[in-house]
Amino acid sequence: MTLVREIKPGVFSIGAIDWDRRLFDALIALPDGTSYNSYLVRGKNKIALIDAVDSTMADVLIENLNALGIKKIDYIIVQHAEQDHTGSLGRLVELYPDSTVAGSARCLELLVEFGLVDKKRTQELKDGDVIDLGGKSLQIISAPWVHWPDTILSYLASDRILFSCDFLGSHLATSTLYADEAVVYRAAKRYYAEIMMPFRQHIRKHLERISNYDIDIIAPSHGPIHARPEFILNAYGEWASDEVKNQVVLPFVSMHGSTKAMTDYIADALIARGIEVKRFDLTNSDIGLLAEALVDASTIVIGTPTMLSGAHPLALYAAILANALRPKTRYASIIGSYGWGGKMLEQITQAMPNLKLQLFDPVVAKGYPKEADFRRLDRLADEILAKHRELMHAQSATK
Repeated sequence: MTLVREIKPGVFSIGAIDWDRRLFDALIALPDGTSYNSYLVRGKNKIALIDAVDSTMADVLIENLNALGIKKIDYIIVQHAEQDHTGSLGRLVELYPDSTVAGSARCLELLVEFGLVDKKRTQELKDGDVIDLGGKSLQIISAPWVHWPDTILSYLASDRILFSCDFLGSHLATSTLYADEAVVYRAAKRYYAEIMMPFRQHIRKHLERISNYDIDIIAPSHGPIHARPEFILNAYGEWASDEVKNQVVLPFVSMHGSTKAMTDYIADALIARGIEVKRFDLTNSDIGLLAEALVDASTIVIGTPTMLSGAHPLALYAAILANALRPKTRYASIIGSYGWGGKMLEQITQAMPNLKLQLFDPVVAKGYPKEADFRRLDRLADEILAKHRELMHAQSATK
């Protein structure tokens, strides 16, 4: 079944909704599916297709093109070479032999390396380049590292539409063309956390740059379109800022109950001190929700038992994940237990070299925690509270 929807006269959404996909990059859970958005811009003289869908949805894209009666495409603009944007590119260049594949130099290099296009069919796009379609012109905005080095955005000035590639998107399968903000907020935040957060400094730069454009619509490569751009722009501005919230993220794993007892105790102690706690049992937690929680939190406290002289693999994974995502979290600590010794603390701390964190003294119990261990957890909670108060006051003073 075709799904062609007109955004503005001559501008169409012709991508595909993937209701059933549940895993992305063999890593990222997709609880709400996703979409592979492709856009067609028809000028008086020429036609441009912006991005091609995942290979699994190539037939959907081709059916949509046929439904519009498209016999010729002049430009296939590839904003980003990742396969969910380019999976149907090979079929498209065969179906439209006169088309030119256009993208950044790095993107074209990748497309050739991936075997998706012959270099002779390509055209390099640089920042500020304009593709004139006749009555409609696409201006190219170079936007590397949101989230690959090859990314470009495309701005349709006549209709004030920003085609934002992965930037400002969400993994969300929905029948609505335009974002229901109450629904999309969590999906967009999770998407930011898992994909964009490591590039926070680049995001801030790109947000500042696109603020100079008159934008009525933001059309990303995943998820619904934003008809009220300030919603997603303000959200990204908050997420990418240096400001954190009075929150502690508490991922933990417990084998025989000792670490769980400590985790439960410090969670209650923090809550009693007015601190919001986001607790994750790593044996059954959605890692995407953990990533999302890290967007705003001031502190992360990792709970782990000692296993074979080291940290439990799930706790170590949480540390590695935090290190890879590079949240703006300011403080960290480790709690847990051991039987006869080991290098649990060293493993966890060494797994987070990318994070600029102040480490509180860890609280590690031998065996099941004793009264003295719980008192140490109280002191840790007091330290966290004091630092959070300082931080919240400093942030308030700068507003």
